[in-house]
Amino acid sequence: MVQLGGYMGKVLRVDLTANRITEEALDPEICKKFIGGSGIGAKILFDEVDPAVEPLSADNKIIFATGPLTGTRAPCSGRYAVIFKSPLTNAYCDAHSGGHWPAELKFAGFDIVIIEGASPKPVYLYIHEGKAELRDAGHLWGKNVYETTDLLTDELGDKNVKVATIGRAGENLVKFACVINDKARAPGRGGSGAVLGSKKLKAIAVRGTMRPQAADETAFKEVAKETNKILREFEGLAGLKDHGTASFVNPLNAFGVLPTRNYQEGVFEEAEKISGEALTETYLTKKTACYGCPIACGRWSKVTEGPYAGIDSEGPEYETIGGFGSLCGNSNLASIIKCNDLVSDYGLDSISCSNTIAFAMECFEKGFMTKGDTGNLELKWGDHRVIVDLVEKIGNREGFGDTLAEGVMRVSEKYGAERLANHVKGLETPMHEPRGYKGMGLAFATSNRGSCHIRPYTGVWELFNVPYAELNLQEGVDRFAEAGKAEKIIGWQDYANLINAMDICQFVSIFPTLGVSHLVRLLNSITGLNYTQEEVMEVGERIHNIQRLYNVKAGFKRDTLPYRLTSEPFTSGPSKDSVVNLELMLDEYYAIRGWDGEGKPGAEKLNDLGLA
Repeated sequence: MVQLGGYMGKVLRVDLTANRITEEALDPEICKKFIGGSGIGAKILFDEVDPAVEPLSADNKIIFATGPLTGTRAPCSGRYAVIFKSPLTNAYCDAHSGGHWPAELKFAGFDIVIIEGASPKPVYLYIHEGKAELRDAGHLWGKNVYETTDLLTDELGDKNVKVATIGRAGENLVKFACVINDKARAPGRGGSGAVLGSKKLKAIAVRGTMRPQAADETAFKEVAKETNKILREFEGLAGLKDHGTASFVNPLNAFGVLPTRNYQEGVFEEAEKISGEALTETYLTKKTACYGCPIACGRWSKVTEGPYAGIDSEGPEYETIGGFGSLCGNSNLASIIKCNDLVSDYGLDSISCSNTIAFAMECFEKGFMTKGDTGNLELKWGDHRVIVDLVEKIGNREGFGDTLAEGVMRVSEKYGAERLANHVKGLETPMHEPRGYKGMGLAFATSNRGSCHIRPYTGVWELFNVPYAELNLQEGVDRFAEAGKAEKIIGWQDYANLINAMDICQFVSIFPTLGVSHLVRLLNSITGLNYTQEEVMEVGERIHNIQRLYNVKAGFKRDTLPYRLTSEPFTSGPSKDSVVNLELMLDEYYAIRGWDGEGKPGAEKLNDLGLA
């Protein structure tokens, strides 16, 4: 079997039920059709996991997958994907993370790790220098992320060991618990932490000194150097370098698309207090970067005064600030930093966690919940002490936190408040308001994992008017227009799938920094394959269709959006009087995709993509 460049060429399969570890060769033909990351991960899930499986049963599998660029000299390449059937949504899910753990997994000798079965007792997986072993984790069970990471680093006697672990939220099977790697980086969405918790796998520690080799080292070195120069000089990334992803707060508020008080409003009157500029001026101590990244959008914050004094940790990112800030009507930035610290330590998806709290606040405000439901807590907008308290209660499944740990969809059904609930396919909506830029609404609805703001993030084009010639995105688009948006979103989705298969930073797809032609040069020089632009875009389309087909088999039909986004216009602000007319865009989208009216891929389309 021919070894492609960029890959280590090995898959590690860990059967926790049988306490057995085996190695398999990575199939070059699968690599060519799906590349890596969530591309190959989707193929494995489709082939090996019944879409009807109970997500927290031993029959579910969870796949950790890198891409051919992970751990190479290519900038922004320190990423991996985790792929599984979600306990939050019962749908296909993949989530991605950066940091340094992904590169170290490659250095340890493996491209992909497949976890199957369930252990009768807590264990952790140690992968090092091409070998792997399961070890007892009884002494780690019950501990959160920071302590677990430190204990494993000490136990393994190597400060260069990288750890991905779950905290107590994963052990407690919180539906939106997630894996945390490098103490602060999260493949956050969908409940990967709960899946690992159900399998009693506490952590995966990795260490190695091997390196992936390029097929054409000279050509790859040249294009990687050029890529680094482009990213360093691209003006569109200046805000990220200066203020991190929190630099989005003020601009989105100005457009009237900053989700506020559970998506009831799009303007937060105290947005300036929680902005990236405010974070830089008050609590920021340094910038942080993932493996090989020239952008360094990560933040490190320290709080020295007030009730939250003593926090000294990485974050927060925009989604966390928007979620625990404007979405909850909270302008206390120190409390948001505290919430960020807690979700990292417990292992919680900050988007789902903050959504669930904001939803409960509106339910309390409108009488769907009382103090009898909340454990005598009074849920008021902006009460940062209650918000912080609820994050801990959710992580521990304590009191009212046990209810909220099920996520917005299930809680809304319990209290008959579905019209206040904001989720797609059960996945809580991110901190972006589609009523002010309609393409985002179509992207939310048609994302295979549920509402997603980065597949693609249409705001760069619809709000900030950045063109993208290779994806046919022209200047001067009307952000409130709906007709004609479907074709643009489809191309961009396929491009985002390509990025996630290569597993490089999302900012390469969010911003028009590199383009399809440049990615082809990176891929061809590292792998030795000879892709054309049309072929790599077809890979993205193939990935989108196999993910969709998994959801069809799981029982999902025509896509929807939350009631609020399609039926309740804002009463004030720059996006006043607007709702998302999803059905118009969706009919157009399905026709172009070659799907039927329920969103099922047609036989001709599957045949064209080699998925028949």
